[in-house]
Amino acid sequence: MIRAFGNRTVAIWSVVAAALFLRLFRLSTPSKLSFDEIYYVDGARDYLKFGVEVSANKPEFIVHPPIGKWVIALGIKIFGDNPFGWRIAVALLGTLSILLIAKIASRIFGALGYGLIAALLALFDGLNLVMSRTALLDMTLTTFLLVATWFLIDRRYFLAGIFFGLALATKWSAIFFIIFFSIYFVTRELREKTENSEREFRHIVQLIALRKLQLVMVPIVVYVTIWIGWFISPRGWSRFWSADNGATFLAPLRSFIHYQFEILHFHRGLNSQHNYRSSAWQWILQLRPTSFYYESPTCGATKCSQEVLAMGTPLLWWSGAVALVALFILWLKKRNHSLILLGIAAGWLPWFAFPSRTTFSFYSIAFEPWIILAVVALIKEINDRLPARITRKQRKLGLALYIALIGANFIYHSPLFLAITISYDHWHNLMWLDSWI
Repeated sequence: MIRAFGNRTVAIWSVVAAALFLRLFRLSTPSKLSFDEIYYVDGARDYLKFGVEVSANKPEFIVHPPIGKWVIALGIKIFGDNPFGWRIAVALLGTLSILLIAKIASRIFGALGYGLIAALLALFDGLNLVMSRTALLDMTLTTFLLVATWFLIDRRYFLAGIFFGLALATKWSAIFFIIFFSIYFVTRELREKTENSEREFRHIVQLIALRKLQLVMVPIVVYVTIWIGWFISPRGWSRFWSADNGATFLAPLRSFIHYQFEILHFHRGLNSQHNYRSSAWQWILQLRPTSFYYESPTCGATKCSQEVLAMGTPLLWWSGAVALVALFILWLKKRNHSLILLGIAAGWLPWFAFPSRTTFSFYSIAFEPWIILAVVALIKEINDRLPARITRKQRKLGLALYIALIGANFIYHSPLFLAITISYDHWHNLMWLDSWI
């Protein structure tokens, strides 16, 4: 079925090129800061000027680690303090995410053709596109997690640990991926090493200790190192907390630990009645997407709309919900597709533990790659189970029609992803659900 795509390596790179074009197309639109760009671009400017975030030249309490803002700062440094400069680095990481999804799919399903299917579905996802075109932290987080996953699959655990650390230094939610994936890959490795031969207990302990060093200690070291600007600058918030409280032994480290607990306290207590807040159970169906930007500019119609809506392509995500249920049922029977289910669980389930916390649907970008992989897994499962009387040509046609349908849905809703000015009536027609408004 998947051989219909011809030279699959060339096809995958063509998809990546198309993804890059979409991410750079009118990247400076909107021309003003949208949604939380106002915080992260400001933080990036501070890092370039002071090495830490400040407010009116005074220490500023920040609630996310530095690396995501350093990524934005890199774009500003190279391309200037303008809309393109704010977003370009994230756009490039978003493009890289498409390639990584394809590579991971090719590896876990054992064929480049499935990687191509995954790349096409990722290309046609509106959420991936919007998050790649906005100077927020979440696309950076997602891409670092994908790189770490690729190195885990390739059994390069030290490099995986480095990128887990970069992900953790972008947003704390990376911790769940670190825990879930580390346990999965180490357990799988131990099983492989013990099922065909007797292993001494000492060797098993040594292996666990090594993996703990690579997948736990390395991320922690990377995380702390990323805060170097805070350690060396007198402007860092709470930088002298330890000394101010009469403690001198390891004062900078104790101040740093105090700062981390203050960040934890903030996140646990965050509860504001934001208009676009969305509970975790709504994310898989994209029931309440986040509007990053909305204006009513002048155009040829009586009333016009221009919006950036962080929403996954509906038919793709609804397919993903079906695939998730199907894969879970298969897992109960055969314990297969565990990695895909863990990827979704790590990015989604922890948020159910904080029902009163203010959360947004775009957080689902962290497990969006695993939703796509779930869809590809279901495609493979269906293909493997189709009766022999269904010809190869018919299978190809069915797959092509499905991907074309997702692509058509993506194009249909693309004005919402690319901030294209349309008439208000057209915009309203794109609002399939009242909860999207």
